[in-house]
Amino acid sequence: MSTGTETVLAAPDAEVPPTVAGRVRKKLTSRTASAISLVIALLWTVPTLGVLISSIRPENEIKSNGWWNFFSNPQFTLENYEQVLFGSRSASGGLAGYFVNSLVITIPSVLFPLAFCALAAYALAWTRFRGRDWIYIGIFALQIVPLQMALIPLLSFFNYGVSLGGFQLLPAWDLDGPAKFITVWFAHTCFALPLGIFLLHNFMAELPGDLVEAARVDGATHAKIFRSIILPLIVPALASFAIFQFLWVWNDLLVALIFAGGPKNAPLTVRLAELAGNRGNEWQRLTAAAFVSIIVPLTVFLSLQRYFVRGLLAGSVKG
Repeated sequence: MSTGTETVLAAPDAEVPPTVAGRVRKKLTSRTASAISLVIALLWTVPTLGVLISSIRPENEIKSNGWWNFFSNPQFTLENYEQVLFGSRSASGGLAGYFVNSLVITIPSVLFPLAFCALAAYALAWTRFRGRDWIYIGIFALQIVPLQMALIPLLSFFNYGVSLGGFQLLPAWDLDGPAKFITVWFAHTCFALPLGIFLLHNFMAELPGDLVEAARVDGATHAKIFRSIILPLIVPALASFAIFQFLWVWNDLLVALIFAGGPKNAPLTVRLAELAGNRGNEWQRLTAAAFVSIIVPLTVFLSLQRYFVRGLLAGSVKG
């Protein structure tokens, strides 16, 4: 009989019970889950396929039967796209000019927030100053403020400037013609800052601090650290935010209606709304116009999708 304390060691190959996250991950990656996801993706794609097929069918065909009859009696034409893009009559569409306006509005409205949000997120994540946490909390809280509440004050700021006690602190912008695009860029940039700073800050805060500290020991300035170390590491977060912002601005109607300053500066969404209201019975033109409007955002998403999930999950877990 043994005397003394006996120590029982666990077998090295003992199976560790799965965690909740592990069980959920296993269920989501099963064959059943994959099959369900595939079915949902197919169902989600059917309306887009219907729009595409309807846009290339002749007018008499699209008005007499459903788009699924295309497979039994295939007839196609590009006349719908020709009328929508280059038609001289106002009822035809003439989307080519509005397409250019959408690009002019969207590209700067994505690049400006990317630059400002990246710089602000770096300052809040890697520089120390009094009130830094309160500034971050305030920026986070701005995400719950509806942008509709800021439209009238912002429009007043553009038209009348800022005055206090009878003194004009900031003059009115007094922009006209193509210069009105600046007001649209400014508005979209302001509305994008809270989400962009929040997303990029969470990503930067999870980066290894040893990288930044080593660069500081070597004498690197904040500009050098940001340009050479931080920027290459936050590409997934930048891509995710760029996709969000691009889709938001490209599909925006409200801000463009208020700040664009007339049809000469209006984007595609404004013209599509007019076509839906004035030519609601011209289905072949509406479907062609709708597909023209989704080509660019679809291309942007597909080209950046590999960064999308990584950017969304940035900062959501630790370890």
